[in-house]
Amino acid sequence: MKDGVIAVVAGKEITNAEFEVFLQNLPQEQKAYMQYPGFKEQMMEQYLALHTFAQEALERGLDRTEEFQRVLENTKRDLLAQFAVREVMSNVMVSEEEAKEYYEANPRKFQMEEKVSAKHILVDSEEKCAQIREAIEKGEKTFEDAAREFSTCPSGQKGGDLGEFGHGQMVKEFDEASFAAKVGEIVGPVKTQFGYHLIKVEKKTAAAVQTYDEVKDTIFRSIYQKKQNDAYEAKVKELKEKYVEM
Repeated sequence: MKDGVIAVVAGKEITNAEFEVFLQNLPQEQKAYMQYPGFKEQMMEQYLALHTFAQEALERGLDRTEEFQRVLENTKRDLLAQFAVREVMSNVMVSEEEAKEYYEANPRKFQMEEKVSAKHILVDSEEKCAQIREAIEKGEKTFEDAAREFSTCPSGQKGGDLGEFGHGQMVKEFDEASFAAKVGEIVGPVKTQFGYHLIKVEKKTAAAVQTYDEVKDTIFRSIYQKKQNDAYEAKVKELKEKYVEM
């Protein structure tokens, strides 16, 4: 057999190059198994089966049926449309100058608000809250252990950890107490509609504007997508005027 030819089906040579293209066109979830032993051999069997079934269909004249011709025509239409759209999109480009102009014209989009990372303990009474705080301050318990033992919030199982949040993400009283507290400081009891809280701020992130370099890739994607949409819609309008009668 010639170099690069992996099989001959009904007189037609099937090349390794063709098989590699077949592999590259597999769904992404199947490609994940590409490195597994025996995967390529299994795909080779499928690829040859594809050719043999196609040959069987030709010999039986299935390519001359009305159904086949209808599907073929629809597939041809879809492929032609895809090629035409790809050609339209190939002309879409974004320059560095455009990206920088967008960054400078939209400063609010790149404003990072002030945030805090905090833990809390939630209980149903002010007295109980004060007792827990006293035990923590005396060193009898850590804040995290007290949260696991006493807090009625699900975060108690994580030592009270609420993660990072910005202004307005928590109820008003909790929000104000958290942002007013110093890092490492325990504040409370703080009363909210949910009960009484002890709050420990772990970290504060000041408000800041992201630099151009930090957001450049996001800007490029945003402008590129908009340009693609604009180009597509403009082309659709042009083609409707040219070909469609209603």
